[in-house]
Amino acid sequence: MKALRNYLDKIKPNFEEGGKLHAFRSVFDGFETFLFVPNTTSKTGTHIHDSIDSKRIMSIVVIALIPALLLGMYNVGYQHFTHAVGAPGSFVEMFAYGLLATLPKIIVSYVVGLGIEFVVAQWKKEEIQEGFLVSGILIPMIVPVDCPLWILAVATAFSVVFAKEVFGGTGMNIFNVALITRAFLFFAYPAKMSGDAVWVSSESIFGLGKTVDGLTAATSLGVASTATAADGFPAFSWDMVTGLIPGSIGETSVIAILIGAVILLWTGIASWKTMFSVFFGGAFMAWVFNTVGPDTAMANMPWYEHLVLGGFCFGAVFMATDPVTSARTETGKYIFGFLIGVMAIVIRVLNPGYPEGMMLAILLMNIFAPLIDYVIVQKNIKRRVQRAVKSNN
Repeated sequence: MKALRNYLDKIKPNFEEGGKLHAFRSVFDGFETFLFVPNTTSKTGTHIHDSIDSKRIMSIVVIALIPALLLGMYNVGYQHFTHAVGAPGSFVEMFAYGLLATLPKIIVSYVVGLGIEFVVAQWKKEEIQEGFLVSGILIPMIVPVDCPLWILAVATAFSVVFAKEVFGGTGMNIFNVALITRAFLFFAYPAKMSGDAVWVSSESIFGLGKTVDGLTAATSLGVASTATAADGFPAFSWDMVTGLIPGSIGETSVIAILIGAVILLWTGIASWKTMFSVFFGGAFMAWVFNTVGPDTAMANMPWYEHLVLGGFCFGAVFMATDPVTSARTETGKYIFGFLIGVMAIVIRVLNPGYPEGMMLAILLMNIFAPLIDYVIVQKNIKRRVQRAVKSNN
């Protein structure tokens, strides 16, 4: 590490003002601060700094996402071999297939997103924002495996430009960037984001697997949304927990997501108040529909199935807890999370055309997060004023 530090110090003057590579100062600064904690200090005012900067926070979130990503890769291969080949392959075959199917999406996401970030940073002569480090890996994990790469590139570019950069960059965006990408895909290319033909890869990759025409496999939520009350809801199975079911690449395994949640909570990166409230709100609303809801399969689905299916767990752990787009007051986190859980189940039950619900619920509450914080802060101010008046009297 010392040798790397010395090398960076040696070439740094080339990127400073007046150096022959000064046009790429933001690029150099991005790599330098990613590898080493900046040693610069504030020159004016008083600042209290945490022991960890935003790049390290993003790195921890990426580490927390790795279990879900790896399990997702394996499930991609498992679903392909099960449906296309007719029998599961070896562990190596299935994981290798999933890796080869997922890796291009990760590369496209980072190349497009970080490319835009680099261009904007150079244009504005600012340091490169690190927020896309997380968004870049989230985006491939929340799309179906059969999502075309060019569509993913268009959606990523749209979300980075119109959901982030126009608001000022990292820390200034109103909506979760990864969810805006998914929303753009869903509404612009619905045939590539829904239905029974997008959840299982139907192509052979470098000789692995088998190419099949017309391969279909429905998600459990998709089955429930089209089922009648007489048909009933999908029976619970442990595959819903392990993640060996059709779905978006990184959203199916509750176990892997739980590992990520433990990492985020143990390191203090995510708020347990938001996370817990999402699950509580979802369970509560599912119980309400079970008790007094319409006579449909989705309304009668047990609360625990609602929580383990679709993107509910993934959204609660990795999306709702986004510190930029969620509520920031401690009381507000309870309200914010609870309403997300409630809205996700309401959308699932009452809108059969969109059985997932979690994406729209989080984006909706992103809008109201500042209002929730404002109400909580004003209430605290009013209470303190009343307390001060009483003490003076």
